[in-house]
Amino acid sequence: MIRVQHVSKRFRLYRRPADRLLEALLRRPMHHVHQALDDVSFEVPAGKTLGIIGHNGAGKSTLLKILNGVLLTDTGQIERGGRITGLLELGTGFNAELTGDQNIDNNGLLLGMSPDEIAQRRQAIIDFSELGPFIHEPLKTYSSGMVMRLAFAIAIHAQPDTFLVDEALAVGDAHFQQKCFRHIRQFREAGGSIVLVSHDLNAIKMLCDQVMLLDHGRVVDIGEPEPVVNAYNYLVARMGEGNAAMVQTEGGSQADYGTGQARLLEVALTGHDSRASTVSSGERVTITVDYALAEALPELTLGILLRDRFGQDIFGTNSHLLGVTLPTAPGRWQARFDFDLDIAPGKYTITAALHSDVNHLQACYHWRDSAATFEVAGVRGTLFSGLCRLHAQLSVAPADPTAPAAPLPPPYTDGHA
Repeated sequence: MIRVQHVSKRFRLYRRPADRLLEALLRRPMHHVHQALDDVSFEVPAGKTLGIIGHNGAGKSTLLKILNGVLLTDTGQIERGGRITGLLELGTGFNAELTGDQNIDNNGLLLGMSPDEIAQRRQAIIDFSELGPFIHEPLKTYSSGMVMRLAFAIAIHAQPDTFLVDEALAVGDAHFQQKCFRHIRQFREAGGSIVLVSHDLNAIKMLCDQVMLLDHGRVVDIGEPEPVVNAYNYLVARMGEGNAAMVQTEGGSQADYGTGQARLLEVALTGHDSRASTVSSGERVTITVDYALAEALPELTLGILLRDRFGQDIFGTNSHLLGVTLPTAPGRWQARFDFDLDIAPGKYTITAALHSDVNHLQACYHWRDSAATFEVAGVRGTLFSGLCRLHAQLSVAPADPTAPAAPLPPPYTDGHA
């Protein structure tokens, strides 16, 4: 459990290192103050995960360092329940000249483990890291992914009550990332608290119970993952387009913003029987988008994005990716996206956007989250598991028709006679 109340943190920034000395000698300010955190408050109960998002420099890493005890607050209070372990900057607490095995000892002590605890968990750490014989090699010979494997293995086996993670998992391969995420879920289910900083918005929505959005050190929004992520997308659009403004807001539950140079009017999904709200998996569907241009807009792009009920992105495309040039003259237009809806049964939303060039980070004319909703009920054709149907085909043949017959392996007995 972590409770943060009205925490603020400032840093003195100097143009030159010599200005620190001049400030002391001349007794006049030679610095300017950077407000890294400003009156930040939140709570992470046991068994819950808080995601922290925001642009670079928003204060995310500073906050994690304060939670981990690396930095002190200027004002405010922090209540920490139990042991806190942080996986912050890659390689922190490691000695590149020592072997991976020796770094287990050093880093384990830094994370609060006793020598006996390190000895008891050493083999489990080595096994989890999957470093094999490289555990006996100097850390300077490791790739960044290998360092991350060792760092995560040590941190999670410190058996903390609260686990802090700052983007470190981004350097791992897909197999090890999946392994780490499984372990994070198990840790949370066992009652552990997690604070996760990441620019991977899908991971944030998938893993977190709540999300906090920081901007210039202040809490802009905190709550359920999807609306907070939508608020982050709005901030990104405002940063990329200085004159962007909210076109419309509906209680803060969904993002609806843009410059207003183009407007989304109506978004709808229909199936073969023209029912807009319920279709079947495998059915041919059409997403119709009515929009209006207030002026001529070169390089206009229209995009759609399907999300499931957890806010995970399922499928997205746009006119640029499809190689379709949109009309740029002012007026009202209607676009149609036709495709086979090969996704699992469930409830979904459609996000639509009008922007320039490849994505909405260039110039966002109008972005609307949850512009339409629909439900997939039932499956046409072959049943499947997972999020989507990939139209797999199965064939079976002898492994090598020209090879002589080989004896069959003994039956699997699971170690029992």
